[in-house]
Amino acid sequence: MKFGFVAKHRGAWPVNLMCEALGVSRGGFYAWLTRPRSQRSLSDEVLGAQVHQSFVRSDRTYGARRVWHDVLEQGQACGLHRIERLMREQALRARPRRRGLPKDRGTRSAVADNVLDRQFRADGPNQKWVADFTYIWTAEGWLYVAAVLDLYSRRIVGWSMQESMTSQLVVDALMMAVWRRGKPVALLHHSDQGSQYTSEHFQKLLDEQGITCSMSRAGEVWDNSAMESFFSSLKTERTARKVYRTRGQSLSEILCVRHSMSTRSMNATQDQTHRFGGPGGTAAISHPGRAA
Repeated sequence: MKFGFVAKHRGAWPVNLMCEALGVSRGGFYAWLTRPRSQRSLSDEVLGAQVHQSFVRSDRTYGARRVWHDVLEQGQACGLHRIERLMREQALRARPRRRGLPKDRGTRSAVADNVLDRQFRADGPNQKWVADFTYIWTAEGWLYVAAVLDLYSRRIVGWSMQESMTSQLVVDALMMAVWRRGKPVALLHHSDQGSQYTSEHFQKLLDEQGITCSMSRAGEVWDNSAMESFFSSLKTERTARKVYRTRGQSLSEILCVRHSMSTRSMNATQDQTHRFGGPGGTAAISHPGRAA
């Protein structure tokens, strides 16, 4: 390490002064300089470049363990401690991101009653849709994901993703559901009291489509446990252990897993809604054989 420092900076300072300051001999430095490099040293140089590349690609957010996994995925066999050493030698230290969760600062102008009332069973398609949105962190910033779920088939019928949590996010998700399923008849749409759902923009769309609006009571997450369960499964199984480099990377993976997740999203909800169901103890029942 000391000889390496001398070799790197000998164009700026005299070799004899650096050797004296570092407590090494000048003769020892020149002997090191002409000595053939070891296989380990050559391997460290190649691996060090991969470590640096992975660290920079992550926007300097990856620690040693994430860099290690990145290098392993590239087919390079090495240990975690070696990655830690190479990062120390290059002074690569993950930059902590002090970020708080996004806050909904919009005005809630039109709060509807809880018409759904935790009755998560539907007798046919396009009778009851539940909706919500969540956020996923990437190195570029937050990605907001909105979804609409049909309580009969337990499938996601509409979705939308964008960089900000505006009313357009939830409008696009509902419009996709309407476009895929056709103009609804006697449809109930349930969501929380977020400003996006209470906005004039979204409420106007509901009126135009003849959709009845239902909203969870303030602070009652079980009123929309179907969507809570879906997003919980999505984050636990797919996104919680990852830091996406770009919003596009996160978006691509979510689109790939949407179909498999939607058919399984209600498995955990069955037990939850049985215990926390509405009047009469109505439980959510999954219909794996139905497609609507």
